[in-house]
Amino acid sequence: MTDTAPTGTTAPAASPTPAGAGLGERANGSTEADAPLRAVALGGGHGLQATLTALRRITTAVTAVVTVADDGGSSGRLRRELGLLPPGDLRKALEALAAADDEGQLWRRVFQRRFGGNGALAGHAVGNLLLAGLLEELGDPVAALDQARQLLGVRGRVLPMCTDPLDIEADVVGLDEDASAVRRIRGQVAVATTPGLVRRIRLHTAGRPGQLPRACPQAVAAVREADVVLLGPGSWFTSVLPHLLVPELHEALVDTSARKVVVLNLVPQPGETAGFSPERHLDVLCEHAPRLRVDAVIADTDSVPTPDRLRRAAAELGAQAHLARIATRQAPDRHDPEALAVSLLAALGRRTSAPSSTLIGAKVKTAERDTAVAPGERQGRGSTDSERRGEDPWR
Repeated sequence: MTDTAPTGTTAPAASPTPAGAGLGERANGSTEADAPLRAVALGGGHGLQATLTALRRITTAVTAVVTVADDGGSSGRLRRELGLLPPGDLRKALEALAAADDEGQLWRRVFQRRFGGNGALAGHAVGNLLLAGLLEELGDPVAALDQARQLLGVRGRVLPMCTDPLDIEADVVGLDEDASAVRRIRGQVAVATTPGLVRRIRLHTAGRPGQLPRACPQAVAAVREADVVLLGPGSWFTSVLPHLLVPELHEALVDTSARKVVVLNLVPQPGETAGFSPERHLDVLCEHAPRLRVDAVIADTDSVPTPDRLRRAAAELGAQAHLARIATRQAPDRHDPEALAVSLLAALGRRTSAPSSTLIGAKVKTAERDTAVAPGERQGRGSTDSERRGEDPWR
């Protein structure tokens, strides 16, 4: 089977970059003391929303790079009927970065509003329709998103991963009587909800068989010029890993001098990552991008049954694992934006944030303390019999 992922030999595990490296003097002579942290977040859906909501507490210079393979719901309908980029994940990123003033929040609510009833508009979000109109009127996804961000007062930018809609294809096992038989399934919804086990994914440009996906040039430039790049959380195979399979974006991620941080999910996702341990998420990332080196891996303390295993998996990517309580108390499957922001600052070795931050130093110190988990220790819940025997209950 032909693999469209960028190829390369596995580099030896690199020593983690010293905390704060790459965050000092910049090419234009400015320093982190007089310029906001340039942060790029890659992903899609609710996972990317969580990252963006955390980042806006740290800096005003946020760029979201969003997957464009959605084929379900309102986005899927607009994509099929009009041949446009699926707007849903782009809309959610804009909403996450909307201005906090009355006008920005009004437009955020308008973008979120969905039509009811049983007619042609039923289920469509207003923001999806507005983005579809801008895409058709301007013919340029980047220009359309720049216009939309003015309505919401977004400080930062939202960019598509590619300027053409993409299809995700996956190799899946466990769908036949022969559990080892590999079946190919296609489409984001199909991959996300498969009852089988996803082994590998590929990307195809929709309607252009055999053509490799072409990255949005502005997204590539943002990654290369960033101070920090975040990958995850989110649907691992359908929102996170696709960024690694776009050749120009993959090369930018490998080459950038930015600190690279992976934020792990709080729980396995039913369907595509059911039964995955935290470290299995990193193994899969490495399999899809063997040349990628990472500086830090952030995970929730209560989501990691065996911290030593996660540390070893992170080290394979050249990273240090940072454990802290970053889940919301009300919904343990959702990241708490403020806690995630604090944990990110600690992972970057920054005890204080950029001038726009609303965080206080005491919380940064708390996050730094929480990352120091002793080998084999688990905070927040007791070990099960299987864990004491060294088995992994997530697999």
